[in-house]
Formats: sequence, structure tokens, C-alpha cells
Amino acid sequence: MKIAFVSAAGSVHTVKWVNALARRGHTVRLYSLPNHKNIQQNIDPEVTVIYLKTGGFQGYFLNAKELKQQVDAFSPDVVNCHYASGYGTLVRLAKLHPLLLSVWGSDVYEFPLKSPIHKKMVLKNLQKADALASTSHVMAKQVNRVFGFQKEIFITPFGVDCGLFAPAASLESREEFRIGAVKALEPTYGMEYLIEAFALFDQMIGEETKTSLVIYGKGEQKEELQRQIDSLGLSAKAKLAGVVPNTEVPAILNQMDVVCLPSLSESFGVAAVEAMACGVPVIASDVDGFLETVEHDVTGFLVPTKDPQAMAKRMLELANNPDLRHQMGAAGRERALRLYDFQKNVDAMEIYYQKTIEAYAARKF
Repeated sequence: MKIAFVSAAGSVHTVKWVNALARRGHTVRLYSLPNHKNIQQNIDPEVTVIYLKTGGFQGYFLNAKELKQQVDAFSPDVVNCHYASGYGTLVRLAKLHPLLLSVWGSDVYEFPLKSPIHKKMVLKNLQKADALASTSHVMAKQVNRVFGFQKEIFITPFGVDCGLFAPAASLESREEFRIGAVKALEPTYGMEYLIEAFALFDQMIGEETKTSLVIYGKGEQKEELQRQIDSLGLSAKAKLAGVVPNTEVPAILNQMDVVCLPSLSESFGVAAVEAMACGVPVIASDVDGFLETVEHDVTGFLVPTKDPQAMAKRMLELANNPDLRHQMGAAGRERALRLYDFQKNVDAMEIYYQKTIEAYAARKF
């Protein structure tokens, strides 16, 4: 199959999809704005990457003619656009078909709420697509709720490589109980609540148990979070470890006893899936994405958002019960294999590409 992929080349999600499709033998061309370049150069060499001339917000409007010419010359079987706001506008103006438009999260949760104009823009993009896809059921419901859609939305989870993300064959011996997270240090992910919860937990468990908190990621809150750690007297126990390549994340997760994710908003929750695939129990906030990926009392615990006290109590429960940690870790691994194995997700995407082609043919004739 010849697939035209329109998305940000610098996104780890884009890279994962185009690489997987190319390795399946599909001919893939990725079209991206120049300000979304793939700096890490981790796109499979079989994928042709084309950067359009104009960058920034205006690029979603001014690149339509160029994109149309490029894609028509390629003559793909299907076009898959990821992100219903900016890139969705670009493909609508370029009049590309057969078109599967994949929603990602903020494009249907936040962008439409900015103004009636923003909402109308996304609505037009959704209406012009031949088929729609969402990484989660809850996000599909959000699309139907906000835009009054009743038609089917394909569910294409952004799963994980369950061969790479797997429990370690042997774990390093350590005396401390380690809590952690791999997440961007941005306000929407609520890392300040994790630090506060850890401080409460550390007081609850007492001095006889060694504890540590390690948070991997980068973002605008780094200095603010470090100040919080220092002010709470946690400098010897809590650490901001910086960003790491995705290939190193499995080893990092396997060094954790529990992963805590206090996000204020999540459309899917891949960080929870990665932890579960590694057999690590998860404590997460009860936002949409985690409500779908984390099974409460089975693969971990869900707690109210902005509630460090509730998160601390669940930390204590898991710290005092190794058997429960093992049980939840095993259940998480089983759930990840069953629902979020990325190779199965790619299988589904291939089917939905064919259905998009059929939907366009039915509309055309």
C-alpha cells in the first residue's frame, strides 16, 4: 500500500507509526511542516520525508497547494493525517482523499474550546475526512460529544512494543522503595502533586524504610519543581533525572517499584501502558486516558486529580504489600499484551486504511 502520512516529523508518535508501516512493506511518505523536523533522525530510511516550505501556524494554510501537488504526484492509496486542528486544516484545504483523520488529544479537548472559530475549524476538518480514528474510546466519545458526531470512529491505540517494554529477566538488588515517573515537566502532567504526595508518603512510612523518587523528563517546570523538592527537604531522596531516549525507558521502568502519574489531562495514557507492559503497578489520576488504560484495583490505583493525600496513601499500601505489587504488575503485563501490543495496533490500522479507501469510493460514487 502507498501511504501519505501528514503529521509532525519530530513527534515520537509519528515516528513510531511511519516506521512500523514502512517495516511492514508499505511505501510511506511523510509530509511535515519545516518547524516540526525530525532532529533525532530516527525515522526509518525507507520512509521518504518531505518538508513543506512554510513553517509556523501560517504553514497550515499556505502549504495547501504545495502539499496537493506533492501528494498527487505520489498518488497514494490512502492519506493519514494526524492531528485534527493544524494538520487537519492543511489536508482539508489541499482536498486530499481517501483521508483518514486521526485525532490526538488537545486538538479535540482544548483547541475547540478556545473560541467558536476554533471549534468550527476542527468541525470542518472532521466533516471532510472520509473516516476518523482515535487512540482511545474516551477520546472518540469526546469527539461525538463536542461535535455532535454519531458515525463510527476507528479506535487505534498508541500501544507499546511489548518485546522492548517487558519485565526485566533479573532485577538489581536494592534496599530502597523507588517511586518514579517518565513524563514531560509540563503543568498538564501535575508533577508538583507527585512530589507533594511523595513527601507525605515518606513521612507516613517512617525512617526504617528507605525511599526515593525519580522523575525523568524535561519541560518548563523543571526549575519550579526543583525548588519544590528543595523546600520540602527532599533533595537527598527526590531527583529530576532529565530526558532519556525512549529505548532506555524500559530499563528505567524496571528499576521502579511503582509508577505514579498525576496528570490533569490525558487523552490516552501511553506512560501507564509502558509501565504496565514492564510489570510495574501504576497509581494515576482519574482522568479520561487513565480511566481507559489503568484498571483500578487490578493493574494499579486511580486517585482523584490534585489529591496528593490520596496518592500518598496508595503509595503506602503498595510499599507495605510486595505481593500486591507483584499481582498488579502481572495483571498490567497481561492487559498490555492483550490490548496495547503495538503490532496488533498496526494490524488494526491497516484494516482501517482499507475501510477508509472503501468509504471514499462509496462517497465518490
